[in-house]
Amino acid sequence: MTTMPISPAAPATVVPPPPLEHLRSPTTRAVLRIQQRILAAARELLGAEGFMELLPPTIGPVTDPGARGAKQVDIDFYGHRYKLMTSGILYKQASLLAFDKIFNIAPNVRLEPLETATTHRHLAEFHQIDVEVAGATRQDVTALAERLIRHVFAACAADMRDELALLNRDHNALLAVANADFDTVSHHEAAERLQALGHTQSFHAELDWVGEELLSRHSPRPFFVVDYPKGSRGFYDRESRNDPGVLRNFDLIMPEGYGEVISGSEREHDYTRLITRMRETGENPAKYRWYLDIAREGIPASAGFGIGLERLTRCVAGLDAVWQASSFPKIPGVVSA
Repeated sequence: MTTMPISPAAPATVVPPPPLEHLRSPTTRAVLRIQQRILAAARELLGAEGFMELLPPTIGPVTDPGARGAKQVDIDFYGHRYKLMTSGILYKQASLLAFDKIFNIAPNVRLEPLETATTHRHLAEFHQIDVEVAGATRQDVTALAERLIRHVFAACAADMRDELALLNRDHNALLAVANADFDTVSHHEAAERLQALGHTQSFHAELDWVGEELLSRHSPRPFFVVDYPKGSRGFYDRESRNDPGVLRNFDLIMPEGYGEVISGSEREHDYTRLITRMRETGENPAKYRWYLDIAREGIPASAGFGIGLERLTRCVAGLDAVWQASSFPKIPGVVSA
């Protein structure tokens, strides 16, 4: 595959080659075989731990409103305005009415801001491995996320040596993740580290993309960032009952400059608190009628997370940019197949 040389810090947008060239490339084929092994490994571990895989919707009357400045895509659904899914979080919570431990693998569409075209970490269409567990705490699901990532990296290191060699990816880098003990830092500590590195980072906002990458490059192993400030995430992230203003959520940041691959949290499920949080975040509760009707009757308390599949593939395969992990990549602002 012929591409311009790129790196996670490069300022220019690199446009993927046309499908004819991209799909015929030995590089693409190796990457997609690795991606297939990632999916198989995720299903292996989750299946062994008793999870039920469900097929989520791709359209609905509402979708995740907390997608970091990305715009939602409207469609006409028999005279009603529906949304393409930016994330299935609301449906994951509702699915716990049927099963206590669920996961799904599905496409998501987010019209990301144009500036994300140069991060090499964003796509307008991507796939996510979504996991949700009834009655779980943040500690439960961060431990699950660590087991899952370690299993994926171990499986790919063991089974994908030829593909890794073709990509010049040292399988020992995968074993380092598979055998690592993941670290944990608070959002406040992460912001302090960034300021010490000369990067301006607010203590009251999400870590920005440059900051995530900077921390990633300075860490020898994956680490969780926990306790984001209230207001930085969606209404469904549960606020700490003991520490008001702090959310019971987390991100997983991978080393080597690859940045965040997982976001998750304990979920708000109380009807009254959900309405309050919606209003605090500028959302109209009337839009979420079906969801709130379920919450009024009782959504299980839960915690869960979503893994960006193409981002995870990029980490495993050692790719320059996330579009290389997609069969038909769509970079923000770039018209493509």
